[in-house]
Amino acid sequence: MLYQLNAGITRFMQPWHVWARQSRQWLYQPWNPWNASWSMKTLRASVELLERLTDSYDKPEWQLDRVTIKRRKLAIDYQTVVEKPYCDLLHFKRVGFDQAQPKVLLIAPLSGHYATLLRGTVREFLPDHEVYITDWRNARDVPVEQGGFHFDDYVDYLIEFFRYLGPDVHTIAVCQPCVPALVAASVMAERGLPLPRSMALLGGPVDTRISPTEVNDYASGKDLDWFQRNVICQVPHGFAGQGQLVYPGFIQLSGFMSMNLDNHLSKHFKFFNDLIRGDGDSAEAHRAFYNEYLAVMDMPAHYYLETIRRVFLEHQLPRGVLVHRGQTVDLQAIESMALMTIEGELDDITGRGQTASALSLCAKVPVAKKEHLEVEGVGHYGIFNGRRFREDVAPRIKAFMQRHQS
Repeated sequence: MLYQLNAGITRFMQPWHVWARQSRQWLYQPWNPWNASWSMKTLRASVELLERLTDSYDKPEWQLDRVTIKRRKLAIDYQTVVEKPYCDLLHFKRVGFDQAQPKVLLIAPLSGHYATLLRGTVREFLPDHEVYITDWRNARDVPVEQGGFHFDDYVDYLIEFFRYLGPDVHTIAVCQPCVPALVAASVMAERGLPLPRSMALLGGPVDTRISPTEVNDYASGKDLDWFQRNVICQVPHGFAGQGQLVYPGFIQLSGFMSMNLDNHLSKHFKFFNDLIRGDGDSAEAHRAFYNEYLAVMDMPAHYYLETIRRVFLEHQLPRGVLVHRGQTVDLQAIESMALMTIEGELDDITGRGQTASALSLCAKVPVAKKEHLEVEGVGHYGIFNGRRFREDVAPRIKAFMQRHQS
């Protein structure tokens, strides 16, 4: 019922969105004699705000068409090298560049936003690495005939991607995938398969018993039946995934927004004033951020509920009781893979120490192959995007990978 209600509201808002978009375009015409007046600037700002508030945000484009390497501007070709029902392994092929460089797999979170949330992360590694990423599909677009998707399937996908890329690949897991990435490495080690050269875990909920955040409290404060009853919906008619059980993106987004509602309201008020003042750079930065932030996807229900239970309610991995395909996962099976953990001092999603706990859990990894970085004054998103990521985090990851290249 919630899904149909949200779809109905979206359809109801569509005429208002079209009207606002067309009005904005007309109001910005250069021949408008009142262009410079305060009242016209206020009207234009109001119309654009209405246009954005009534929009439905689809998956953003990657917008990574070119990269500069040694003063050469090279085109980027987006190549799907492995295709799965719920995820593509995407390669950012640098056209005309044949020099061998380290391979890096970015494991994007399957937690409501599209993989394009890591656009800045990809951009930072493109000049000196062969970059791949897990490009998750919106569950509402996956036909029910393709079968379901569970936590164990997630781990299996990662194992397949690791094996496809070979043992010389480096991996970077951002937030949610830190747990399945560790599980995948452990399963491979126990099967005698070669592991990635290194794995960097960024702001991931490895042990949520440590420094619990509001997000952790929300998950642990309810039983699994509550989530099943209140947030799981069936995809209605009109979508390719009709009949799929999902955790809808719009519910996830409402949760994100409600946690920092005052902050989001102030940002939109500032955007309104920036438009009136003609501060184009600040207004464009707002558009870019919210075009990404408001674009959300549905998650498969089985995977979502199993993640809630295994990671947030039962803490199975740090307790040593997590089972994959009938076999208990033993993180001490990981010995050869270098392991780095990164946390933000001000992270209000993944608390301090939650990610770093992986270093002690993987007890057989030599101390010389372990490293931890806590980034001062940085929140959750700052450890994988933005200026501090470019200046403080990415160089440390690259240096770590370089040290463990062979």
